[in-house]
Amino acid sequence: MEHDNDMQENEDVSPGPEEAAGRKAGSPTERDGELVDGEGEPIVALTMNEYERLQEDLEKVRLEAEKHLDSWQRALADYNNLRRRTEIEREQMRGELVGKIIGPFLDVLDDLDLAVRSRPAEGGEGSWGEGIELVYRKLLSRLESAGVRVMQVEGLEFDPHFHEAITHEENEAFESGRIIAVVKPGYLIGDRVLKPAMVRVAA
Repeated sequence: MEHDNDMQENEDVSPGPEEAAGRKAGSPTERDGELVDGEGEPIVALTMNEYERLQEDLEKVRLEAEKHLDSWQRALADYNNLRRRTEIEREQMRGELVGKIIGPFLDVLDDLDLAVRSRPAEGGEGSWGEGIELVYRKLLSRLESAGVRVMQVEGLEFDPHFHEAITHEENEAFESGRIIAVVKPGYLIGDRVLKPAMVRVAA
């Protein structure tokens, strides 16, 4: 009987299948009233209020991140606009500077142009005429390399922004307001007028 009682006691202390499963590595268990994982570390349980508070904090962080991103994008756009304006202003300043330097030479170029166009049709000018034309072509080439262009205006409609009318005269070959001929050429640097073209205009 004692043997039977010992067996009965052994059967009473043996863990059941569910209890044994609960003690497997990694399974949560309760220790001193606290829920712990298989490694003995406490498992943090959140109440609904705590969960909602964390969600609110997360939303605040997200909104703050979007705000900073928007500010960065605006700053980048402002920087790009400033850079473009600076480039435009620099080009305008360059044009103005070149215009101030080159401007006085345009009158010389006009005189050379007039001399070339006024030379005799046949002979008489000799090497002098050829020299005048050579100087004119060389000076014009130097100006073109600096960005200066001669206006091509013959036959175009008169535009006071680019042209200066010397005369208005009847001419059956041209419509009213059209440029008949150029008295003195005009010059541009980029789109800016260095000197307007002096022209004859059809009335």
